[in-house]
Amino acid sequence: MTRSRLEPVVKVARTIRQYLWGIVNANSLGATNAKSESANAMIQKLKARACGFRNRSRFKMAILFHLGGLSLLLDGLT
Repeated sequence: MTRSRLEPVVKVARTIRQYLWGIVNANSLGATNAKSESANAMIQKLKARACGFRNRSRFKMAILFHLGGLSLLLDGLT
C-alpha cells in the first residue's frame, strides 16, 4: 500500500507493483523488443514500397528475401 492519497501516484505504484517481476527481469537480462520492432518496420516499408502483391505467398517470399540476408549472387558462380 502507498501512503499517498493522490490517485495518479497510487495508480503508478499499483502498476509498478503489478509488473515488478518483469521490470526486474528486463533490466537484469537487458531484454528488449527492439529486434521485433525493427523487423516490423522493415516489413511495413517493404509493404508500402511494393504497392501490393499478387498474393500472400509472394509477399511472404519478399519478406524472407529482404529480411533473410540473402544475396542475388550464387556462391559457386563468379
